[in-house]
Amino acid sequence: MDTLRLGIDLDGVVADFNHGWTTRYNRDFPHELPRLGGELTADDVVEWNAPTALSHFPTMSAFWKWAETCAEGRSLFHGLDPYEGALDALHDLRGAGHHLVILTTKPHFSIHDTYDWLARHRVPSTEIHILDDKTQVECDVYLDDANHNLEALHAAHPDAAVCRYVRPWNTPVAGTIDVYDWADFQAVVRGRST
Repeated sequence: MDTLRLGIDLDGVVADFNHGWTTRYNRDFPHELPRLGGELTADDVVEWNAPTALSHFPTMSAFWKWAETCAEGRSLFHGLDPYEGALDALHDLRGAGHHLVILTTKPHFSIHDTYDWLARHRVPSTEIHILDDKTQVECDVYLDDANHNLEALHAAHPDAAVCRYVRPWNTPVAGTIDVYDWADFQAVVRGRST
């Protein structure tokens, strides 16, 4: 079995960003909820910049200003929960000898909270890259949920397996592999490593 470099995104793939922000939004802005039709849930998120579509925030800049301290004085990224099964799958992949390379884009204010989150959840990564352009890091298999990243990764690394974690806020991307859960992703990795 070949050892592979696996480029893994965090938010929307390992960490449940949408549950995190909607839960805190409901807590912090109860006066907005009647106008919005009730409490927000992660299931309401069906587009990439959902905070401006679903909430009172007029811009993503306004959303990020709130997100900087909305988790009990820390950034939103400090208080996210991992998706069910994500950490077990990552430990299984690392246990099989693969290198887990975290590739994530973050606002500057959340960098320390991101490192803390990875440590608290014992994410078995061998590398962590916080960057805007994920194509700068070469991997054998990528996993992401953002269309713009998937398109860029496929174009820059046509020999790599680029996997789209299918979510309501993304759409099929030519040349990528759709995965619906961590078992699907693990199957792609097994297929590439034999």
